[in-house]
Amino acid sequence: MKMIQLLIALSLTALVLSGCRGRTSEKPPIHLNPNMDTQEKYKPQSRSRFFKDEATMRMPVEGTVARGLLKADLPFYTGRNTDSSFVNTNPVALTEQVMNRGQERFNIYCAPCHSRLGDGKGIITQYQYPIPPTSFHQDRIRSMPDGEIFEIISQGIRNMPSYRHQIPVADRWAIIHYVRALQRSQHAVLSDIPKNQRDRIRP
Repeated sequence: MKMIQLLIALSLTALVLSGCRGRTSEKPPIHLNPNMDTQEKYKPQSRSRFFKDEATMRMPVEGTVARGLLKADLPFYTGRNTDSSFVNTNPVALTEQVMNRGQERFNIYCAPCHSRLGDGKGIITQYQYPIPPTSFHQDRIRSMPDGEIFEIISQGIRNMPSYRHQIPVADRWAIIHYVRALQRSQHAVLSDIPKNQRDRIRP
């Protein structure tokens, strides 16, 4: 019995030792599922035998949208409702941070033409600009829906170019908040001022 056990032990030892390699190799000693290493795939600019034009790099399917870039919120991204009417109210909540951002972007992109007061007398008017910029304090602009102003910033109008590439969507809405603040500042009435601060106003 002991002899049988000894033979079994020696056989197992020999089997284990026979599995050892005498030299290094980049291949694993046991590879149970090699198919993931040899999967069929195309490399960029390589030739394809599947497609008629033999190109491996294919155009995306029509209507494909990259992950995270689906602009499903129409009012936010276009300034229009689902019925194509302009959005009346700014979809971005008004906060001090948003207002400050709007002022900063306005002074960079809008003030050169419309001035920091929004009266259409920016520095560009000193150079005999053929078409004077619009004043934001006109009744027409004051009554304009926020979505229409957003579209003008995005698409441009008359001699004003589009700013959609320079100004991100959220910044356009922030600018509109600031434009509304400018309009209100130039057409403020006494009731707009808190009662506890009215005595500080000079007549």
